[in-house]
Amino acid sequence: MYISDTHLKSFLADAGLVSQRDFDAAEAEAKETGKPIGEILTTHNTIGEDELRRTYAYILGIPFVSLTGTKIKYEVLSLVPEPVARRNNVIAYNHRGEELEVAMLDTDDLAAIDFIKKKTQLKILPRLTDVASIKAALKQYQQSLKDNLGEVIRRETEVLEKGETEKDKDLQQVAEGVPAVRIVDTLLRHANAQNASDIHIEPMEEKLLIRYRIDGILHDAMELPKSAAPAVIARVKVLSNLRLDEHRLPQDGRFGAEYGGEKISFRVSVLPTYFGEKVVMRLLRDSISGFTLESIGFHGLALERMHEAIRATTGMILACGPTGAGKSTTLYTLLDLVNTPHVNISTIEDPIEYQMKRVNQTQVRPEIGFTFANGLRSLVRQDPDIIMVGEIRDKETASLAINAALTGHLVLSTLHTNSAAGAIPRLLDMGVEPFLLVSTLRVCMGQRLVRVLTSNKEKYELSRDEQGHLERSIDAGAVLKALKEEKVVPKDATWKDVSFCRSKDGAESPAAFAGRKGIYEVLPVTSTIKELVMKNATSDDIDKQARSEGMLTMTEDGIFKAAQGLTTIEEVLRVVTE
Repeated sequence: MYISDTHLKSFLADAGLVSQRDFDAAEAEAKETGKPIGEILTTHNTIGEDELRRTYAYILGIPFVSLTGTKIKYEVLSLVPEPVARRNNVIAYNHRGEELEVAMLDTDDLAAIDFIKKKTQLKILPRLTDVASIKAALKQYQQSLKDNLGEVIRRETEVLEKGETEKDKDLQQVAEGVPAVRIVDTLLRHANAQNASDIHIEPMEEKLLIRYRIDGILHDAMELPKSAAPAVIARVKVLSNLRLDEHRLPQDGRFGAEYGGEKISFRVSVLPTYFGEKVVMRLLRDSISGFTLESIGFHGLALERMHEAIRATTGMILACGPTGAGKSTTLYTLLDLVNTPHVNISTIEDPIEYQMKRVNQTQVRPEIGFTFANGLRSLVRQDPDIIMVGEIRDKETASLAINAALTGHLVLSTLHTNSAAGAIPRLLDMGVEPFLLVSTLRVCMGQRLVRVLTSNKEKYELSRDEQGHLERSIDAGAVLKALKEEKVVPKDATWKDVSFCRSKDGAESPAAFAGRKGIYEVLPVTSTIKELVMKNATSDDIDKQARSEGMLTMTEDGIFKAAQGLTTIEEVLRVVTE
């Protein structure tokens, strides 16, 4: 895509995307290196690649399309084979008569256009798009293969049924046989394409049930004959380096795989049940970098308080919530923000969910006596600046974490409590002295995850009864004030002027939600909160004081996000009342 430097400079300056000074520096570097100015600007993060592509599209008059959230018909998508689409970053998305519209990152890729033209015998209309659109469309190749994958599994299962049974054949051979390998590989690929966070393989009396947890909710994926269970479970055990001959005791393992250029770790748990061994696999995408507090759902005063907490060099930050509330992601995001060459970061985790560069991560192993407490005791002798403790479970770990925060370390950890205010009584119950707690604890955050609406949504206004119910369940004034401060609604708006969103297809539709975002309550331990802790106040008293100082509760933060159109009121109420 050739655009003269003068033309590009003029447009970027007029649009306010790049300053004159930055462009002149890039121009000088381009003369020295011979690289295009656009490449230099993106390399130095002066402008994003996608933003530059949109600029090129505008200047050249080429239509720009975004495919994020767009469902492409499989018969259109498959006009370009997946390997070609992946290699050349080109997606067929609209077929009309003799014309085929294709979205590309580089519309000058004439070889790819010529290949598609020869293969389809259609007139090719190139359109510019962004990286997010290409990634979303590439996933649809695998999602659209569901029926095909089901056929593979059915065929291989029939082979297993016709073959020898577990009693007649060595389990190792069964696990390494072609049918078992193909069935398990197909399950893993399909689960990843569906953005599942967990795969459940559950033996029933007459069948083997496969379920995926997608956006926090379990869905039935498929059913296999009971005869396939030994081979499937043996295959998972082989991948995870677990004992094949052990059927009576629980086992835990881990293995890695790569699908679509994305590295994924599978955390495996095997548990004996009445009808056989149940397997649950947690899918962990290995890269967590690139998240920001804003992208995971923090905003306004809560965001300011979190940034203030991580700027400190000592003290403790706690993430609170039940299992699956996103606490680990929040802590890893905080670690990513403070992970600079000037600090030494060490963690003690169970398990290590994501690998992070320049972070010393340690896995606890209770079976050999290596617990959170023992690991933390050793960590403080490793000259760390920042320590992350996966979870505070007992008095000893709590005491060591508090002492680490007192002796010049920033400590990040999690607690299984339902709210931010509930963390303080929990620590006191563990035997932590109140005066030590108020000296170290900086921020407690409570959190949950809500499903995010897709673009297929519609706006609506609450009825008078619904407004009244909402105002009785939350501090409506505080939410409305936050909406005004962050310019979501006009300054003179009332609740009558606030609109909410719902899916056009209904909340139960598979296409209603895609992905999840956090709702938070951030409780800073201020001087007034410290006084309440020293007086042994209840969590309700602490929560009331924090709200008077500007804290939005999780429910209120959820309603705020519902008013932004990110989720629904029903979804917020579902997760906070579970």
